[in-house]
Amino acid sequence: MKITAQKHVRSALVVALASAMLGGCATYDPYTGEKKVSKATKYGAGAAVVCGLIGATRNGRSARNAALGCGLIGASVGAYMDHQEAELRRELEGTGVRVVRDGDQIRLIMPSNITFNVDEYNIRSEFYPVLNSVAKVLKKYKDTRLNIDGHTDSTGPDDYNQKLSEERAYSVADYLASQGIDPSRLVPRGHGERYPIASNDTPQGREQNRRVELTITPMPPAE
Repeated sequence: MKITAQKHVRSALVVALASAMLGGCATYDPYTGEKKVSKATKYGAGAAVVCGLIGATRNGRSARNAALGCGLIGASVGAYMDHQEAELRRELEGTGVRVVRDGDQIRLIMPSNITFNVDEYNIRSEFYPVLNSVAKVLKKYKDTRLNIDGHTDSTGPDDYNQKLSEERAYSVADYLASQGIDPSRLVPRGHGERYPIASNDTPQGREQNRRVELTITPMPPAE
């Protein structure tokens, strides 16, 4: 297979800049004299520059490939999550799902009016397109796991609400697995009525508390 001169130039540029960034941030162990590159540097600024180069020179390749390329060369977790967040916001725009960034975590807050009917754990038909969009992005960004947290309002006995919240979380997990997401990446949990985000004294508040939250977190880097 022929490799064009343009590809040679790009490869050389990536390697040169990566070496320069990593070398410039190297430190020396005061006890051994050994030259070291800190993990913060390795997975931070230096690799993020290379990440940007890959994205800028990908010549029509998708953002997924840029992000995965960054992962292969040790790019920052933050850059990887930035790409994923941007895609989720595009896919979920206008659905009523709140996308909240919290450090290296991405939270998707899904209210009851698009998820489940009252006192039910079967997924509403309106919720399938939303979950399909989430699955689409999760398939591209495989170095993340997903916590699936079910919540209820305070109506009804505690044990009933706990069981209902668990069943809702597992319904979402089962559906995402059916869409090709590795079940080992999915962590369904039920919390019952313990973590309200609004007052349970009003119908509007109770509706907000009946929800499912998906929290996307980066997997720990391999040693």
